[in-house]
Amino acid sequence: MSAEKNNTIIQAIGAYGKNLLGFIRRRVKNDADAEDILQDVWYQFSSVLNSEPIEQTGAWLYRVARNKIIDKHKKHTETLLDDMIVDDDEDEALDFKAILMTEATTPETQYLRNLFWEQLFIALDELPEEQRQVFIWQELDDIPFKEIAERTGEKIQTLVSRKRYAVLHLRQRLRQLYDEITEY
Repeated sequence: MSAEKNNTIIQAIGAYGKNLLGFIRRRVKNDADAEDILQDVWYQFSSVLNSEPIEQTGAWLYRVARNKIIDKHKKHTETLLDDMIVDDDEDEALDFKAILMTEATTPETQYLRNLFWEQLFIALDELPEEQRQVFIWQELDDIPFKEIAERTGEKIQTLVSRKRYAVLHLRQRLRQLYDEITEY
């Protein structure tokens, strides 16, 4: 690695390291996971610097961190899916649990799980930031509304309302996926 690239990495760590770690810590369950993700971010940063320049270092680092956090959630989180089950008609209720939480580990179940997580995160990206963040904190990070309210300064009822709108959107989007899965 050239001295210039090495200097760029050192400057980036000094400028963004502490805040980036804080950003990650707020979105994962423990410090060990946060440190692992941060290490992955720095590794990717050093790898990319060897092949191409990065114009907006801060934006790039936070985007990579966010993607790593999402990847971690996809791989290691068992989500509470109860809020995504529609009870319009008991026979027609979305039964993602039966599809996704089966103990069978076949190529088909693995594919369906991956497809579900991919579609969930695409649908989450369609939400306004406030709704998305409340849903992720509450459902994926398992943070109580009271703690979220303390973090954000928002009223609990406001947070509950934001999550409700997120759930309604996710139900609609995941309903399409459920229908496609159960057709065959």
